[in-house]
Amino acid sequence: SVSPFEQRIIDDLIACRTASLGGHLEHCAQCGFERHAYNSCRNPHCPKCQSVTKMRWVEARRAELLTTPYFHTVVTLPHELNPLVLANKRLLLGQLFRSASATLLDFGQRRLGGQLGATMVLHSWDQLLKPHFHLHALVPGGALADEKQTWNPTSATFLFPVKALSTVFRAKYLDGLKQLYAEQALRFTDATIGLEAPKAFDTFIKRLRSKKWIVYAKPPFGGPEQTLSYLGRYTHRVAISNHRLLDMQDDQVRFTFRNRQHGDRSEIAQLDAHTFIKRFLM
Repeated sequence: SVSPFEQRIIDDLIACRTASLGGHLEHCAQCGFERHAYNSCRNPHCPKCQSVTKMRWVEARRAELLTTPYFHTVVTLPHELNPLVLANKRLLLGQLFRSASATLLDFGQRRLGGQLGATMVLHSWDQLLKPHFHLHALVPGGALADEKQTWNPTSATFLFPVKALSTVFRAKYLDGLKQLYAEQALRFTDATIGLEAPKAFDTFIKRLRSKKWIVYAKPPFGGPEQTLSYLGRYTHRVAISNHRLLDMQDDQVRFTFRNRQHGDRSEIAQLDAHTFIKRFLM
């Protein structure tokens, strides 16, 4: 079964660029060529309908860019949290944004003595359409200090130590998670019902606190245009793009994916149709 929200998305994607949505006439003012084209659904989850929206978003961000190198920082939640996040998306993904931004702002104050900035984009899946909750943050190499009168730059090739970033982020996120539990704000499902008891939840927190959380920062990008080009690839994405879909035979869907564990090489995955649809909707 699917929710009304999911059903509406399914209906839009099926109708996209078909006669059911009507059409329009495209006309070239230079040569006079004309063609009929079906209308698009413009649903934000449609793989076909995000190019123009993405371009507009990137143009809006262009005015915010500074003439300084940018660092690409990625903040990832451990997969042990996936079942809890899936049942509490708004709460726990909101906590991800708050904890990551608070961590970067703290480091900006302590190490650069000023106000740091960042543009953050959420990704919630991996190449196989499995849950993988992480933030991509584009951070300018410097901070504003002295009531925004002074620019304190970072090192030309180094933002902050990632081990320290990881430790602080982990502490902030787990403190927020404990607070949500204390407020009885968390929803527990069949997959997480064992965590509802206080003792079990405390053990879960201790296990997460002993685990290494992944945070890394790549060397700076060459300039604002390069930054925008990269950022554009991470915004307005849906679960899978059309060019990765190969075929469907005997209710088996085949698609390409990048295997990060083996040199980021391109490989082919195969899922039965129901599993593929379930992952797409998730």
